[in-house]
This record gives sequence, structure tokens and C-alpha cells, in this order.
Amino acid sequence: MACDRCGDLLDVVYDWDRLRVPGSLRDFEAKWARRDNPHHFSGVWRFHDLLPFVPVEQCITIGEGQTLLLPSEGVARYTGIKPGRLFLQYEGMNPSGSFKDNGMSAAFTHARFVGASRAACASTGNTSASLALYCSATKLMRAVIFIGSGKISYGKLSQALDYGALTVQINGDFDDAMARVKEVSSQLGIYLVNSVNPFRLEGQKTIMYRVLEGLRWEVPDWVVVPGGNLGNSSAFGKAFHELKELGLIDRVPRLAVINAAGARTLHELVEMRGLTWNHGKPKLETASTYYDEMDSKGIRADTIASAIEINRPVNLNKCIRALEWCGGVVRKVTDQEILDAKAQVGASGLGCEPASAASVAGTKALVAEGVIAPDDRVVCILTGHQLKDPTATVAYHTTDQEQFNKVLGSRGVRRAAFANRAVAVPNNLDEIIKAIRLYS
Repeated sequence: MACDRCGDLLDVVYDWDRLRVPGSLRDFEAKWARRDNPHHFSGVWRFHDLLPFVPVEQCITIGEGQTLLLPSEGVARYTGIKPGRLFLQYEGMNPSGSFKDNGMSAAFTHARFVGASRAACASTGNTSASLALYCSATKLMRAVIFIGSGKISYGKLSQALDYGALTVQINGDFDDAMARVKEVSSQLGIYLVNSVNPFRLEGQKTIMYRVLEGLRWEVPDWVVVPGGNLGNSSAFGKAFHELKELGLIDRVPRLAVINAAGARTLHELVEMRGLTWNHGKPKLETASTYYDEMDSKGIRADTIASAIEINRPVNLNKCIRALEWCGGVVRKVTDQEILDAKAQVGASGLGCEPASAASVAGTKALVAEGVIAPDDRVVCILTGHQLKDPTATVAYHTTDQEQFNKVLGSRGVRRAAFANRAVAVPNNLDEIIKAIRLYS
């Protein structure tokens, strides 16, 4: 879904003067009294007035967006934020277990609106799980999924297979799968639901509406989000830009996008090579040069955070626009930092997949730098459920050094600083009681 003339991705732009816009964000609260209406129950479509690209009665919902914004004292302590000032937006409660359902509901709605019978995506796992679920639950389309060889976690692959999607595994990584699915979709007339699709991003805007809802409509100081294909950061920037233009908020938060060190394209381009939106005139040759360098050196994305294991983010332009709108910064964090942060999230009661924890690791780094102040109000986005990638979790906490080395050691992870290891005891009552007394 790109412009025929310039090749850049399309945007959804509304003529707000001709549309019904709420006088206040608090107006949305009235819909909670009518939650027997599926569109009011949906955490996407109860905000239909802010993404009105089709009539609300034609919108597809399977109950997406029933998510939590929770303060976390443990994670606040870990990152250096003062108590009561750090919040976790937990998107793992969506029907397929990740934030993707917000955007998929919107893209799927548009696909049905234009009469599509098949929908396709390239995926590191979460997009495929979400697309397959919407196809299975609604019976409106057939899902066609492209994955790279060895580049998807079993937790996510199991969803796509169980939901009945046609899964095509190619020899390559996500970037290769993305190139192929665009070609195939174009030739066969299949509706493409990756985040090149602007309607996907419209649905993902609603994550920020729910954040504001959870904060009683007050704008946080920072929103910190993992950066992979950069759909979320692009959508978040658009959401806040629109709300500010409509007079529904008086300021925008700052945005921090966190790359995994093994898939650090945005960090390299923005922080190291100075790429900016430049008021709509970015020097995109900077990105082209970097991509050519990666090709010449055979550099492939490589991180335990499989959901953000992407070298060529398709939403690069929209993301750097969001960074300009929101005074944003970009950082990279190692797999070690990601897994340690993930363990702290889990110890505080919310299990997340590795990519999610990049937001927490990035917050810790930005506080240490003095970029985020300890008394700033910070929202970290947790994009996916813990069971999306249980292999990484078990390997981190295991007593089996061979398993640790096989799963994590090859990625530069040398220690499990916050491991909660099982205690091995003989099958003997006295020994079991002794161990419980010793360790509890």
C-alpha cells in the first residue's frame, strides 16, 4: 500500500471538519455503560470517532483491546523511576496474546469492506497469530502467512497452525519474507495486512487512547516502546499529533523507541547517522547507504527478541516523523539487558515476551543517562504475552547450563542475574520440607 508516484507508504488522513469529533476524551467513558454492544466493548472500536474510516456497524471485532495499564513498584525500582510514576501497558491480554490485534481488527475491517477473500502477511510470529485468529474466528477470509526459516518462536507458530492458516516457510529471514509477500500479494490480489497497511496503524493508535484512559486522560511524560517494524511508534506519534490538533490534549508526550542491539537499524540511522524527518524532507539516502552496507557485509538481524528481529523496518519514514512530533529518542539494548528486564517484569506479576521487555531495559538506560528523570511519569509498552516465547524464559531460569548456552549463550547472554531456578531434591518428605524451609 504505497504511493504509485513516490513509492512511500500511504497514510489515512481525515477531514475532521466534516466528521463528528468528541468535545472531550471523557466523552468516551459513556460507552462503558453500553458494553453489551460489541463495538463499545472493543478497546479499538469504542474509539471509532477517532478512526472513522468505515461505518462503525461494519467494523470487525472479536473483543480486542481489553488490556491493562498498571503501576509497577518493582519495575520502577529496577529502572530508577520513583514509586507511582512508572506504568506498564500490558497488551498481552489481547485475544491472540499481543498488541497486533488492535491493528488487525482495523486492517481486517478494511479488507472485508473492499471485498477481500484472502489476507496475507510476513511475520516473526505475532502478526501471523493475529491474522490467523481473525480469519478463523470470523470465517470471512483465508490467511496466508510467510515466515523465515528458524525465525519464529513455537509459541507463535503453534497459534497460526492451530487457527488453520496456510503457512509458507521460506529460506530467509523476516526481511526476505516481507519482500516475497508483497510480490505475491500484488500478483495474486491478496490483501496485505502487514504494517505497510495504513489501516493497521489506525487500529494501533487505540493503544494510546487506552493509556490516556488509564491515566484519567492525563498525558504521560514518556511513552517507551520496542522498535521492530516501527508500526507502533508510527501509530503512537500519529495518535498524539491528531489529538493535539483536535484540541483533545494540550501537549504530547516524549517518545522513546528501543531497538535490540542485534537489530538496531533505527538507532544507527537516527542516533549515529543523524537521520531526521526534517519537516517532511528526510535524507533517505542515509538509509539506503546503510542498507547497502548491511547487504555487502551479510549482516542479518539477530536477537532473542524475535518480535523485533528486523533490519529493514517498513515504517521508517512514519517513525522518524513521529520522533519529530514527539521529541523522540532512540536507544539500543542488549539481549542480556532485555532478559534481565523481562525477569523483573515477571517478578512484578506480568509475564511478557522478550521484545516487550526492551521498553523496560530502554527506560533503565535512559534514566541512567539522565534523559528520563526519576520523577517523570513513564509508560512502558509490553507488546506480547509471556507464553509467546516460553523457550527463552525457561532457558533464562534453568539450572541446565547446556540448555542456557544453546538458547541464550550463542546470543551473548552470559548470566541470568535474576534467575528463579528450580530446587532439585530427592523424593523424600524430610528433604522436601528441609528445602522449603531453607529457600522460602
